Amino acid sequence: MSNAPDDLVFATSHEWARQLGDGLIEVGISDHAQESLGDVVYIELPEVGQSVDAGQECCAVESVKAASDIYAPVSGEVVAVNEELDSTPELLNESPYGEGWMFRIQTSDSDELSQLLSAEAYLAQLEE
Repeated sequence: MSNAPDDLVFATSHEWARQLGDGLIEVGISDHAQESLGDVVYIELPEVGQSVDAGQECCAVESVKAASDIYAPVSGEVVAVNEELDSTPELLNESPYGEGWMFRIQTSDSDELSQLLSAEAYLAQLEE
């Protein structure tokens, strides 16, 4: 059974977003997404300084089962990436909501967060 922390919001494409303050958004993939992928073996992170639009493909995850595109849940500029994932991609499986965060966006439109699903709504979508 997948879990979803209440302090996060979720895209229907299984990315999560955490508000860190001052328009800074941390992004990762959900517990459900990492379970579906299986053991992650490689992560292609976005470039720091890259501009992204909400819903735009911005990086990719490869696992023993499949490769999957990751989409930006909000628009803005990528200001940090989790470089630990380069050498330890399994953090995405072990701690999808903690040490397995993928990148941070300085959002250009914080109203976009209201378009994302609450944890409760996201889990309900998974059950459909």
